[in-house]
Amino acid sequence: MFAPETPPDTATDPRDDAASPLPRRFHDWFATRGWQVHPHQEQMLARAGDPSLLLIAPTGGGKTLAGFLPTLVELAEGDHEGLHTLYVSPLKALASDIRRNLSTPIEEMGLPIRVEDRTGDTPASRKKRQRADPPHILLTTPESLALMCSYEDAARTFKGLKRIIVDEIHALADSKRGDQLWLSMARLQRLCPDLRRVGLSATVEDPQAIARLLARHPDPCPILQADPGPAPDIRMLETEDTPPWSGGGGAYAIPAILDQVRQHKTTLIFHNTRAQAEIFFHNLWLANEDSLPIGIHHGSLDREQRERVEKAMVQGRLRAVVCTGSLDLGIDWGDVDLVIQVGAPKNVKRLVQRIGRANHRYNAPSKALLVPANRFEVVECLAALEAVRAHDLDGDPRGPGPRDVLCQHILATACAGPFDDRALFTEVKTAGAYAGLSRAQFDQCLEYCATGGYALRAYDRWQRLMQDTDGRWHLRDPRAAALIRMNLGTIVDTDKVKVRMRFGGGRPLGEIEESFAAQLVRGDTFLIGGRIVRYESLKETAIEVTRASVKKPKIATFAGTKFATSTQLSQRILAMFQQDSWPELPRHTAEWLALQREISALPRPGHLLVESFPFDGREQLCVYGFAGRNAMQTLGLILTKRMEEMGLDPLGFVTSDYAVLIWGLEAVLDPVPLLRSDAIHAGLDRWLADNAVMKRTFRNAAHIAQLIQRNAPAKRKTGRQATFSSDILYDTLMKYDPEHLLMDITREEAMRGLVDFGRIEEMLARVEGRIDVMRLDRVTPLSAPLFLEVGKVPVDGMGRERLVAEEAERMMAEAGLSGIDP
Repeated sequence: MFAPETPPDTATDPRDDAASPLPRRFHDWFATRGWQVHPHQEQMLARAGDPSLLLIAPTGGGKTLAGFLPTLVELAEGDHEGLHTLYVSPLKALASDIRRNLSTPIEEMGLPIRVEDRTGDTPASRKKRQRADPPHILLTTPESLALMCSYEDAARTFKGLKRIIVDEIHALADSKRGDQLWLSMARLQRLCPDLRRVGLSATVEDPQAIARLLARHPDPCPILQADPGPAPDIRMLETEDTPPWSGGGGAYAIPAILDQVRQHKTTLIFHNTRAQAEIFFHNLWLANEDSLPIGIHHGSLDREQRERVEKAMVQGRLRAVVCTGSLDLGIDWGDVDLVIQVGAPKNVKRLVQRIGRANHRYNAPSKALLVPANRFEVVECLAALEAVRAHDLDGDPRGPGPRDVLCQHILATACAGPFDDRALFTEVKTAGAYAGLSRAQFDQCLEYCATGGYALRAYDRWQRLMQDTDGRWHLRDPRAAALIRMNLGTIVDTDKVKVRMRFGGGRPLGEIEESFAAQLVRGDTFLIGGRIVRYESLKETAIEVTRASVKKPKIATFAGTKFATSTQLSQRILAMFQQDSWPELPRHTAEWLALQREISALPRPGHLLVESFPFDGREQLCVYGFAGRNAMQTLGLILTKRMEEMGLDPLGFVTSDYAVLIWGLEAVLDPVPLLRSDAIHAGLDRWLADNAVMKRTFRNAAHIAQLIQRNAPAKRKTGRQATFSSDILYDTLMKYDPEHLLMDITREEAMRGLVDFGRIEEMLARVEGRIDVMRLDRVTPLSAPLFLEVGKVPVDGMGRERLVAEEAERMMAEAGLSGIDP
């Protein structure tokens, strides 16, 4: 991981350069391993005194060693007592991997350096000892760092801290975990004024924005750009079978994927959801006639199972691993020489990150294959390929620092001891996205932490802070500190229940969503960890299962997280539609788009295409918004509500990343009034007034702001208990205090999260009323796949696959697509 191997005759000895800042002991170590010191590694060492510095270097370019070199050199040459460097990463496994890799140079050079990690898996006894006797280098996560800052002895623990290294900083910059980290770093900077900050990343779409987050002031910090190395070898996988018209599993490509696995040492097969990964792994295993060693890895599996897969990967004992975002980041997974992305990547930055898992060497191109899961994804994959080749990364700008995270930080600050609100406000303003925080906003958060807000101030449980005679704030009851610490963190898990085997000691298999578990009845079979299990019972807080001998599960698997296609990728697709022809696309896809242009029209940049036509005894309306799945789902809900008000009798709708298809009893001959911006906004307000999405968003914000605390010394609330109490609070605040801080946060979060109304607003601003209305007499080629989306064709029973195929054939014939396969 730390430095790429190069042939001995090309390795340079930095001692030949009199200006090299690398000590002799390190020269010799590099030389014995035949490694070349890269310019960006020497630059990081030469600029070790910079207050903050961002390094952007490709995967395999030794950026982690570049970040640690100044620390290793300073500790090797000096006599430092206590904690010198903090390393923060998004993943616990990444911290453990770095510890293993750091041990090599430390042991081989005989450096007197102690390295430890501290995560949620670290024993409590070691955590307590680390506070009193910290190592020289501590590897941790944002959550564990926030917890360390909340103790009364934080100043003693961090005394002498010189450097903080934030790895994979791009992944943290896009999330509330990053916001929590910037607040902790502001606290550390106050405790250690000379603290230097280092950010490391391989995939940054806006370096200046990341550099501003890392700096201590509004101006961005300096940025070092390493040589990007050779361009990745990335293309679409050629298969004998054509992709299906709909679906997301990629099962049609399994023979071709297995052939690639046979040709390579280790292959990572990425999927966008845990459900797709489970189903694909099951089908891959059934087709694995050569009994190749293949594993599965995702966040819902039991930790021990994940660690077994990780260990086997490092040891080179697996030929392939089917995985999700759990393996996105920079862990050194042995001899991975091929990455396969099944399903459109949805986000170019994520794709580049995943590509970097292959050929973890600086001087070798990463090799990757894209496998579109359906016909439309062929277009999206081509757009993603073009974006990668153009080095055009995507990403939406973050808004102001979230106030629920700030509320949690204020409570954690009080756990560490009394604080002055003016000093804390000044400190918070130096933290990342909180630079624009107003004093009024800060005071609103402080008031909430102190009393719970207007509607809740009469309840003792939310009376948590009070001022002393000197005006300093402190906990009203010091015993509350333990409960606050137990609930620190910004990761709001989907409510999960554990799954374990009924026999054999109750071996844990992983977790499933509580909503999925609630649907199960005795005898149901489902997938977890690549095996089919039979549901037996719910015992205490765990699902008990036994092995099932069936070849196909009755219920596939739990839901997992779904990604939405990024705005930038959507714009590339729209631009692609304007080409006269598409020689880069397979013939079947190019002919499909040409037929759409002939029968109707292709969506255009700056325009909104709306089609209406009769089909199957119903009137159909298709709106091509290209705003991402969440936004299109919201648009479908708003439009159908509007249609009901207008007497158009909608019956239902289905969405994809690029369109919403609505069916009903009346034809929409003029859809323009439906799509006016003011009408859409009014429809959103009415829909959100009493909606489950708002309650779910409120619950998440309430957990982070600690209005509701899931963890308690005695037991942890179940998801159902937490939902019940959050629903009561939501209804109470909606009725008596609709302007409460948490209600305000909820509206902001819903607009850019589950509802994603910002993408709808962006769509409306982009088209500025330019709506291309097409009234047609039959299904159009581009709309046809939507009729086959899950929920539109409710076909059950043993003949499901045959009936779905027949339905698809009938649908495509109706759209004039029956002869488009090669």
